Amino acid sequence: MSFRERLQRATERGKQIRAAQQNEAAAKALSEEECRRRHSQYRNELTDHIEKVLGDLAENFPGFRMETIVDEAGWGAAVSRDDFGLTAGKRNTFFSRMRIVVSPYSQYHVLDISAKGAVRNKEILSRNHYQQLSDVDLQTFRELIESWALDYAELYSAAV
Repeated sequence: MSFRERLQRATERGKQIRAAQQNEAAAKALSEEECRRRHSQYRNELTDHIEKVLGDLAENFPGFRMETIVDEAGWGAAVSRDDFGLTAGKRNTFFSRMRIVVSPYSQYHVLDISAKGAVRNKEILSRNHYQQLSDVDLQTFRELIESWALDYAELYSAAV
């Protein structure tokens, strides 16, 4: 085989490698877009569930106000309540709050939810759960949201 033939084959192999790299980059871009789409779909479904669960919690305990959360920390909802008390003639202010949010999309391709709860100015609950977007089981997330709300209700009832 002459040098020209080997040169021609090397050039063809280089073109094939470049084409394969371009195809891989296009497939990766599609998978990135697919991950964003899935995260958005899961976030919408879980946000609706969070609002329903925390709405039920607020109805169960008079005085709680519900608010929808859309900020840099994520999407979700919170219920809160402010109480006032007198101790030895001194006025005290107490807040209670339960917040559950779905974190924004990140480069790590995970669906992440977190919850924080406070009763009478003390943080009593902090939970977090995540799964890779390719492995998400929405039923598990729904059950965790409900479980965390029930945990908070129990801790709030015990403290007040």
